[in-house]
Amino acid sequence: MTPTTHAHGIDGPPDDRAAVFGLDGDGVVMWCTDAVRALVGRPPGELRGRRITDLVTEPDAWAGALGASGQEYRTLRTSLIHQDGSTVEADAAVLPLPASGQTRFVVRVAPGSEAAAGSRAEDESVIRALFGQHHIGLLILGTDLRITRGNAGPRRFGVGCHPDGVCPPGLRLTDLLVRDDAEAIEEQLRRVLDTGEALIDWKHSARPLTASGQERVLSLSAFRLHDAGDGATGVAAVFTDITEEYTARRRLALLHAAATRLGRTLDVTHNAQELAAVLVPFADLVSVDLSDTVFLGREPSRFLPGTRLRRIATASASGTWPEDIHQVGDTVRAREEESEALVEGQTVLVPDMAAFAAELNVDEERRRLLFPEAATSALFVPLHARGSVLGVLGLWRTGDRTPFTGSDVPLIEEIASRAALSLENARRYTTELRTVETLQRSLLPPSGVALSAAESAGIYVPAGSASGIGGCWYDVIELSAARVGFVIGDVAGHGLAATAAMGRLRTAVQTLSDLDLPPEELLTHLDDLVVRLSSTEPQSPDGGVLGSTCLYCVYDPVTGRCVMAGAGHPPPVLITPDGRSGRVNLTPGPPLGTGTLPFEPLELTLAPDSVLVFHTKGLGSDDDRMALLERSMATAAASGASPAGIGRAGLDQVLTGPPADEVAVLVAGVRRLPEGTTAAWQLAADPSVVAEARRLITAQLAAWGLEELTFTSELIVSELITNAIRYAEPPVGLRLIKDKSLICEVSDASQTQPRLRRARLMDEGGRGLFLIAQLAHRWGSRYTASGKTIWTEQQLTLRP
Repeated sequence: MTPTTHAHGIDGPPDDRAAVFGLDGDGVVMWCTDAVRALVGRPPGELRGRRITDLVTEPDAWAGALGASGQEYRTLRTSLIHQDGSTVEADAAVLPLPASGQTRFVVRVAPGSEAAAGSRAEDESVIRALFGQHHIGLLILGTDLRITRGNAGPRRFGVGCHPDGVCPPGLRLTDLLVRDDAEAIEEQLRRVLDTGEALIDWKHSARPLTASGQERVLSLSAFRLHDAGDGATGVAAVFTDITEEYTARRRLALLHAAATRLGRTLDVTHNAQELAAVLVPFADLVSVDLSDTVFLGREPSRFLPGTRLRRIATASASGTWPEDIHQVGDTVRAREEESEALVEGQTVLVPDMAAFAAELNVDEERRRLLFPEAATSALFVPLHARGSVLGVLGLWRTGDRTPFTGSDVPLIEEIASRAALSLENARRYTTELRTVETLQRSLLPPSGVALSAAESAGIYVPAGSASGIGGCWYDVIELSAARVGFVIGDVAGHGLAATAAMGRLRTAVQTLSDLDLPPEELLTHLDDLVVRLSSTEPQSPDGGVLGSTCLYCVYDPVTGRCVMAGAGHPPPVLITPDGRSGRVNLTPGPPLGTGTLPFEPLELTLAPDSVLVFHTKGLGSDDDRMALLERSMATAAASGASPAGIGRAGLDQVLTGPPADEVAVLVAGVRRLPEGTTAAWQLAADPSVVAEARRLITAQLAAWGLEELTFTSELIVSELITNAIRYAEPPVGLRLIKDKSLICEVSDASQTQPRLRRARLMDEGGRGLFLIAQLAHRWGSRYTASGKTIWTEQQLTLRP
């Protein structure tokens, strides 16, 4: 060690006027630098072997400085005796050295002035204050990041220093703090040492090894230390304890996250998942168990021991849920011990899981419910809302995390209260949603209908929310003469009011269809009904009959004739047997009750195995989307798919999730009646043709193997033709259709409908229709373009 090195290392930048002395343990000068000449007027050789106290005016102060214990360097203001007898004011710094060498002290003495002395005094005062602090921690670390000095602050923070407040030199932060925390802090200090860029107010956990479960957060600032040549000599780290402030801010942030994330949707599962996610990393493991009644949208039942719960959501700080406890979807049951506290709405605090396990009889079922293997503490919070317990919120901390304490309970209970309210709102919404959907489905016909005229399949896709459910409907109606009516409609609005309006419209259409009206006339009557209803009943904001849309289509399997008309409803898609597809060129009239224009019919002749696809506006009107729907359905039809398969193929392409508005689709594959199942004759308007008619039908029924219906059919046809000849206008037509029943039709040119009445005892006539009503399974009449047709149906005798 050279004198110059000693001089630079003791205090501040080099000073040519400063002299450096090397002293032994008794204060005798072992060596000194040549600067002593200018300082005291004596050469170095003259001073060697003399005591330092002989060179100063206050030897007692020097004796105290050299005799003090400890390894810290000391400074003092002194007066040197010059060779000429004068005194020289100087500042001295005394640095103790290890006892292994002859030189025990290195002393640097520099001439001082009052200003310089004041600055140095202030500096020394600041340094002493820092090293004496208990509320602000100070550590000096070398370039190897080992501690060289420290004040008493770290002891207050539990960092592991000696009781006297002095950190032993040579330790690493890993010797004092939990390894993860120590390594994170050392990483930041290394960056300061390498770059010289100061670290300001960096916050991080600093858990002491002596109490690893104790939460401790420090605010750390650090700057690099330099020697006289501007070389890095270490890092100074200043830190303060912000655990309480950090905890308070974290709790406020947790409450804010819960307030903003919970209740944003009305989905029970989503709210439960958000609750679990919000509480990580406050807890390492979080589970949400809800009663089945809540999950299904029913009123929550009383929370009793053994109540069935379902684990609906979990979250883990590590990203992986432990396999040793219940998983999402598992059914769990709380036993009597757990249920007693939860039913009263009390939170169960478990600061020590091992002690808690010793109190309970922990079998496999209870272990999978309450005791994750890594858990050290837990909180079990009932989700209590509007007087009912909806479920249980479970939180666990693992490893060396600080256990849950009583101060955590109010925070979690407040969050659980918010969550329970959002879950209860979601449950009530689910109840409403399922009520509307159940009512909607109950008012729709069976999804599949197989008739001689057509095979059809209806598909109803509810909306993702109750605000989108309630207005769509479809129907398949059997008409006379083996014909079939296809109906699809959409009520304006949504919800229960719209569902009720839909049921009324569907009933009205079924009633009007029994009159066998043409589609445009049926819609006219329906429009008139809607106008009357809307004028006598207030229009609900959730929906009503006014502004509803409807499309009515009648298909005749005997001729292949199809007639349709629409009231504000999109036209259907037609898929021909050769694979071509496209929208039917139908011009819809105005929605029901909103206009005075007539409804224009469209007549088509459909080839056998053609497919009609009716749909509601919920599918949208985007051309690309509709083109994709048509192509996918046409491909499915070409492959021989059933109507249900055709509908699903199209919807799978255009619906990737629950639609915003409900969707109804009716797919109908039309058929023709087989050849030889119909017979028709034109008869003269003469009473003699009645016998001829009986002969014709007798022969035709024999050809069909229906001889058992000959007697009743002769009576029916005789009565109908006699009435047509007597009361109606020629020509008279007779037609038989063999379908699932035997259909007899008599047509004439009169627009007068027959009326069933009870004949009086002395009347000679008036019993014909009464007789027909007794013999036929069904009977009725319908208007035609040239008059009317009276028809009857007789059930075929079942044969093996």
